[in-house]
Amino acid sequence: MNNFLFVAAENDAIPNCKAGGMGDVVRDVPRQIAEKGDSAHVVVPSYGRLHQKGRLMTTLHVDLRGLRYAAELYEVPPKKAFQNIHHYVIHHPEIEAGGIAHIYHDDSEEPFFTDFIKYVIFCTAVAEAIKVNAFGQVNVVHLHDWHSSLLLFHRAYHRDYANLQNIRFVYSIHNLAIQGIRPFEDNYSSLQHWFPEIPIDYDGLKDPRYQDCINLMAVGIRFADAVHTVSPSYKEDVIKPSSPPEFIGGEGLEKDLQMANKQGRLFGILNGCNYKNINIEAKGHIYRNTVKAIFKWLQEESKKYKADFLAHTGEKIMQYVGNRPRFIASSVARLTEQKFYFFKRSPEAFEELLQRLKPVDGIFILLGTGAPEYEELFRELSYKHQNFIFTNGQSESLIDSMYLESDLYFMPSLFEPCGISQMLAMRNGTPCLVHHTGGLKDTVEHMKTGFSFDGKTFDEKITNMLAAFDLALDVYQNDPATWKKIKANAKRKRFTWKKSVDRYYENLYQL
Repeated sequence: MNNFLFVAAENDAIPNCKAGGMGDVVRDVPRQIAEKGDSAHVVVPSYGRLHQKGRLMTTLHVDLRGLRYAAELYEVPPKKAFQNIHHYVIHHPEIEAGGIAHIYHDDSEEPFFTDFIKYVIFCTAVAEAIKVNAFGQVNVVHLHDWHSSLLLFHRAYHRDYANLQNIRFVYSIHNLAIQGIRPFEDNYSSLQHWFPEIPIDYDGLKDPRYQDCINLMAVGIRFADAVHTVSPSYKEDVIKPSSPPEFIGGEGLEKDLQMANKQGRLFGILNGCNYKNINIEAKGHIYRNTVKAIFKWLQEESKKYKADFLAHTGEKIMQYVGNRPRFIASSVARLTEQKFYFFKRSPEAFEELLQRLKPVDGIFILLGTGAPEYEELFRELSYKHQNFIFTNGQSESLIDSMYLESDLYFMPSLFEPCGISQMLAMRNGTPCLVHHTGGLKDTVEHMKTGFSFDGKTFDEKITNMLAAFDLALDVYQNDPATWKKIKANAKRKRFTWKKSVDRYYENLYQL
């Protein structure tokens, strides 16, 4: 039996530990591994809250900042128990919850300052836990994004953790744009401050652009035995340099990725989607679920400043409770540059989409929270346009209803490592309209399972996005046979974890 350890910032197999798609992956892959008869241990930070229902397994003593730190390892109950899977959290007072999903911090003055500190403590405690066999004899450690890559620094440079060199380390890139860059020295959240006893290998660790800094995403790429992008097309994208906004590629790390590719360590394997035990909302509840979500948000302290806007959305949605519009276009996403750059730069293009929905009695529903300037943009547009409903919060049941009841799912991502939303929409037979990039290229086929747009310049992309939207509406109205076929094809598509994890075993884990 092989024994795996997954190390990540998120794990949706336990309650309240998800901000994005990484949480889904860290939930689903261990289940597939367990089905093969192997065992999986998953460890994430406790963020000061996730250990509360757990069972203390051991206290881990580590040296940081010239001081002795004591971190606690708890085993915690999952949402759903599976044989051969164990879930853990690392608790320490300095591993705090951030403002983003009660996980990440968003330090405006010094990006990654607080996150660097908490993930340093977390990774060092995990290295110690592996050393004392808290997870048994581990064969493979699977790391996810920069939050976990410090384990590779320990493996390469820390004499206390030389034992890590006997274990295979795999590194998955979920979002290359967020790299965890901090100074080497002269800062509380610097490498030298936390590891004063380790001589710094400046050449091996430096960021290609900021040479006085460590880049933890680069550490993962440079030191892992296998590096993994979450779709084949994204692998092809990231080995090329970015030229924003027309093309987002390696984000400064393309040379490291080219090197990994040359060495046969870089693999593009598409994420899977869960097709079992799905929480299905009853059909026809989309407006009821919107109203329920709004009432819940109105009672939250953090939403007080949005109360007027939420009430405005509630009033708008009431007219549809017993009177469904003919056509619903929708999007569910964090409100960031990656997801909605096209609308932020060209709000008039989004307004054009809303105009084009009017003749078909159509509305656009957008659900999400995120960057303040994006929230503000969509609130303004919602005040202006009667057929745009912006649900500015998070609600699982409303999200499920949106995937189930939309006629067209819209995903104009600037770049997309894999994307899960399009798979979830397709699972319900909802055609998607996507930007032809990264994992969206690998999952949505134009006029077969959905619609896509591209272009050489930004203006060309915007023109083609509107043309693709027109085409989708035209097929919906005037060619019901083709629309029905696209819906059926979308529903039939299967991006299974079994297929993906079989490739993990072959390429990443080499088992």
